[in-house]
Formats: sequence, C-alpha cells, structure tokens
Amino acid sequence: MGPLKGIKIIDLTSMVSGPMCSMILADQGAEVIKVEPVIGDQVRHMATPHNGVNAPFYSVNRGKKSLAIDLKSKEGREILLKLAEDADVFMQNFRPGAIDRMGFSEKVIRKLNKKIIYLSISGFGEKGPYSQSRVYDPVIQALSGATDIQADRDTGKPKMFRIIIADKTTALTAAQAVSSALYAREVSGTGQHINLSMLESMLAFFWPEGMAGLVYEDKEFDVRKIQGTQDLIYKAKDRYITAGAVSDAEWRGMCKALNREDLIDDERFSDSSSRMVNAQERKELTGEEISKWDSEDLLERFQKEGVPCAPLLDRMELMDHEQITANETIWYDNFDGFGQIRQARPAARFSETESEIVRPAPKLGEHGLEILSDLGYEKSLQQRLIDEGKLVVKND
Repeated sequence: MGPLKGIKIIDLTSMVSGPMCSMILADQGAEVIKVEPVIGDQVRHMATPHNGVNAPFYSVNRGKKSLAIDLKSKEGREILLKLAEDADVFMQNFRPGAIDRMGFSEKVIRKLNKKIIYLSISGFGEKGPYSQSRVYDPVIQALSGATDIQADRDTGKPKMFRIIIADKTTALTAAQAVSSALYAREVSGTGQHINLSMLESMLAFFWPEGMAGLVYEDKEFDVRKIQGTQDLIYKAKDRYITAGAVSDAEWRGMCKALNREDLIDDERFSDSSSRMVNAQERKELTGEEISKWDSEDLLERFQKEGVPCAPLLDRMELMDHEQITANETIWYDNFDGFGQIRQARPAARFSETESEIVRPAPKLGEHGLEILSDLGYEKSLQQRLIDEGKLVVKND
C-alpha cells in the first residue's frame, strides 16, 4: 500500500549504493526485480549467511525479487529486454560505458519503453581521469574531503568515517531523484535519464557546513580552522554524554545545570560569536564541570534547562533506549527460515500510503521461475536455461 505501489523497477545494481536505493523504493511499495549474475551480487559473499542470506545483503535488498541470469547469453539478454518493456525504472551502476557494451544502454532501453526512468550511478561521473577507475567507499571519502572533516583535532591525521557513508548518501540521493523523475513523468508524460555519481553526492552532502569557507569567493576562509567547534563528547562520572550550547538560552541553561552561573556573562562566552571564537576553552571548561556529575542526574538537569543532550549509546544498547522504543523505530517480524528479523523501520512515515517491509531479502534466483513464467516462458525453456547454467534458481 506504499506510495509507489504499481511502480516496477528493474535493478541491475550491485554492492550498496544502488541496492539500498531500490530497497527504499521497495519499502515504499515498488516491485523491485533484482537482476543478478549467476554467481550473485558480490555482497552475498562478504559475510556468513543465515538461511542463505547474510545480514549486510539482507538490509539493503529486503523486499525484492531475485532473478539470477547470464546476461551474456542470448536468452538472458532477451529476458532482460522483455522485462524492461513495461518497467517504470531501470537502474544500473556499472562503470561508464560498460552497460552500453552489454547492449542495455539508455538509448536501447528507451527504444523499447519511451517513458522509462533510467538511472545510472557511477563513482566519479561520466568523464574525467577517474571515470573508468574502480571505486569503493574509502576512495570517495578520500576525494570528497571526508577524511579532512574527520581528521584528529590534535594531530591533524586524516581519518575515515567507519561506515560506508558515500554509498549510503548516494543511495538516499538516488531514491529522491527517482521519485522526482517519476513525478515529472506523471506531469509531462516523459521519461528521462538520471546520471548520479558518488563523489558529487558526497560533496553536496558535505557542502552546507563542511565547505562553508568556500561558499563566498570574496570571503573565502580556511574552514579547517573552525572545524570541530561544535560540542561533541564529554565524560561524566559513569559514561560519555553529549551536550550542546549554541544559543544564548542554551548556554544559560547549561551554566545553570552545572551550577556555574558565573560563566553566563563571562565575556569569553557571553554571545554565540564569542563562544565560537573561544570554543576550545569553552569545551575544556564545560568538560571539567561535566566530569563531576553522574550522567543520569546531569542529563535530567540539562533536559530541564532546555539543553540538547543525550547519552552516547553503544550499538548493543540502542534497541532498548526509551526514545527508540517509544517510536517503535526498530521493526520486528518473523519470516520462514530466518526467525525474528530486526530492521530499522522505514524513516518516512506516510499517513495514507504507509511504507512496509513486505518480504525478506531474496535468496539467489529465488523468483526466477516466477518471473519467467509471468513473461510467458515455458517450463521446458526454463529448465534448459537451468541445465545450461544460464539461469540459477533458489538453492536451499
């Protein structure tokens, strides 16, 4: 019943950026057919499987159907082109030019289906010295300034985000772009080609505050000199917490909660600009005061005074935190063979067309026979393709 009910997506993407994009669209009601090589998406082989599917693969491929077919074979090509005839979206994330050589370029697909939305995700874009290079998340972090943003504040040593932030930022950008293109098609009746790169997705994501010094050319400044001025992590007696004081009201609240009202009018911290200029001194001073308190007592005082704050949860704690349980943010269900499944609930909550996790991630080729039957292929041909290794169906 999601907002994209009735939308059919042919997804040739692999790894994370494309699959996570189509997973979001599947949660929102789209029918997603994941077209994989007969050996499967590489992510299938990157962790120990449970019931034939590992956890990372599950979390970016839930809700889809799997067709594992040899696209180099004549039959495989014919099947894919037939699927594209009535699809709404065609997605691929091969290096630029590869999909053309495979015979499934945007021009070829559009001849079959003029209204289709064709999404091409690449690492670096269609041109430039890196365009044909292999890419993984750390490479994009290196080129996008992510390692500079994360650099150790004392030593200056570059560091990376410990998650695949470039892949997932690209996935979110791609899902939004596909939705916009579908809306534009609804208005104009015209399909289009979306080109999207991981590098440009990350730069757009970082730009507002991460690249603030580059916005006005006449007022350019070295943004690295003010990097890390926001309040980050403090150690209370029993655990780490975070607390922020940006506005004057929040600063007054923090000082009152810490029983340091003498600092409210201290000229070093009396307004937002002064607190920014003297950020390091402010953080050291408030850190010393926070270290004198038990976290539960201090967080309660901060909340009472309107100071943004929270404990630093480790990943094994978060499922039981009162805010997360109150919103039912973690989705629980049982699927045959998998037992209880836990996933982060789709973040966008629609009042009339609710998102839903309709099925688990597919086993390799799990829906191949169903898809080919729907296309009108006889069982004898399906079996021949299996016997010739051109089609893989679910193996328990």
